[in-house]
Amino acid sequence: MLNQYPAWKNTLILIVVLLGFLYSIPNIYPDDEAIQVSTDSLTLNESDMALITTALEAAQVEFFGEEVSEENILIRLNSVDDQLVAKTAIEDALSDDYIVALNLAPTTPGWLQAIGAGKMNLGLDLQGGVHFLMEVDMDAALGRRMEDNLSNVRSILREERLRTRGTEVIDNNHLEIRFANAEIRSDARSALIDNFPDLQFQTREVGDLFVLDMRTPAEVALQVERDTLQANRTTIMNRVDSLGVAEPTVQQQGADRIVVELPGIQDPAQAIRFLQRIATLEFHLEAEPGASAVSYESYEYDGRLIDVDNEVILQGDRISNVRSTLDQNGLPQVQINLDAQGGNQINRVTRDNVGRMMDILLSETKSRTITTLDEEGNEIEDVEFYEDKRLISHATIITALPRTFVITGLNAREANDLSELIRSGSLAAPMTIVEQSVIGPTMGRENLEAGFNGVLVASVLVLVFMLFYYRVFGVAANAALIMNILLIFAVMSSVIPATLTLPGIVGIVLTVGMAVDANVLIFTRIREELSNGMSPQQAIDAGYDRAFTTILDANLTTFLVALVLFTIGTGPVKGFAVTLMIGIMTSMFTAIVGTRALVNLIYGGRSVQKISIGKYRMPDKSVIKAT
Repeated sequence: MLNQYPAWKNTLILIVVLLGFLYSIPNIYPDDEAIQVSTDSLTLNESDMALITTALEAAQVEFFGEEVSEENILIRLNSVDDQLVAKTAIEDALSDDYIVALNLAPTTPGWLQAIGAGKMNLGLDLQGGVHFLMEVDMDAALGRRMEDNLSNVRSILREERLRTRGTEVIDNNHLEIRFANAEIRSDARSALIDNFPDLQFQTREVGDLFVLDMRTPAEVALQVERDTLQANRTTIMNRVDSLGVAEPTVQQQGADRIVVELPGIQDPAQAIRFLQRIATLEFHLEAEPGASAVSYESYEYDGRLIDVDNEVILQGDRISNVRSTLDQNGLPQVQINLDAQGGNQINRVTRDNVGRMMDILLSETKSRTITTLDEEGNEIEDVEFYEDKRLISHATIITALPRTFVITGLNAREANDLSELIRSGSLAAPMTIVEQSVIGPTMGRENLEAGFNGVLVASVLVLVFMLFYYRVFGVAANAALIMNILLIFAVMSSVIPATLTLPGIVGIVLTVGMAVDANVLIFTRIREELSNGMSPQQAIDAGYDRAFTTILDANLTTFLVALVLFTIGTGPVKGFAVTLMIGIMTSMFTAIVGTRALVNLIYGGRSVQKISIGKYRMPDKSVIKAT
């Protein structure tokens, strides 16, 4: 029978509609202003919470909904003003080891969270936050690599007992070694060439000196720059994760820049101090007994002082992968993988130092705000950078280490902490902020309200037009349109978590128009079939079937364009493309399957002589006879 769906199909459509409604509900619950306290070096506990609550009570800030975990502490507040006062009070009460960030806390009921229904993430332009454009110092990255090569060269030549007349880094791509005669230079070249396969070796004479030049080829330098940019991006993503920012943006722009957008964060100074922190890992040997006091530094480790030799045997940028695992006895260990050159370096040093202790230092360049008074007595805030080194591992070298080795003798927590520090603790090269901007929460809310009003106005106008022009069929189209918007929100909230931006709202408005455009094509085709003398049931069936190909072609081409925009675009373009693609998929369902189901419920399965689809031309019944 025409225009009737089987029971299973109607049930499936009903389930989709109910799920769409259910998973879009969380978006009606507003977020609470909140303060999040986290740390990358300490474990949070109730004593930290006690300090925070004392500070808030002293500042006379009302708060509620305290949540404490080992990773962070979240405190909910009543307003943005309370949020700002609370942040200052907590920062004054805690040390520099803690990260205090402005955030938003969801108020979605627990039963919705239990089924995976969450609120849609809002972008920087709708929620407010900070935007940074950061530039990687590629000269420093290449310079650090060449300094590392220099240290390795000295170690190899010392091991081979080859004397030099001096070694020097000429520039970021050029290392020079001077010898007394050509024979020693030749022996040195043979000893070095296998350890530095990526470098070019050249010989020359300067006066009575025999020089061996080691240069970085252009293609190798370019690869180092690419690796540095990717490593810094990964590190920043790990740091942003600890801030608890919902849907941050960390993406490459050009050959040496990274864009960072942190929705919900309103303190750019704090974000700068956190993101721009420079950290490196250094592998050292423990100083030998009786060593000169100027050849080592002492660091506290596990309640005692350890003398660490000043010479760096390996830099952290040689680490390609690290993870915390269990050995064959079920005991925790940290597995470290090095690149080829790093593997050669660690093998050579440890082969000659079996039984000695190897130390890993985390060296960080941090910043702090210094407040001074000018000549007029006004307070001036300056940022001061300082270096902080701490010993994070002290282990015995049991055998010569290969490219992949493990650090044992740790408990589970120490192994996990060490792997996290090595994996995310360092920037491969320093970064400077070349552009920054702040979008306040008030402006973000204004953008959100303006965008919501735009969708509302567009939807109302379309609803009125469809109802007036297509009557009962317009009611079906309007119901499908409302369901389409709910499905877009549901998909972006839970099914494919995506960030809604202002250009994304433009994409939704465009989707509203495209959704009813499909129904216009179908309803126009039904009118044409009625004008050609078809019965109402046949016209409805033919209208949906014959318009489907046209609708599919139009939506498919638009989807492909949106996919291209998403692939090659950045920022606002991606936001527009995401909602457009999602909207096209949901509108194909609601405009074709959804309206067909409603029309079937109204007209299907019964005999009808007339349908309410607006005005159409009646077929001409007159007969023309020849004379």
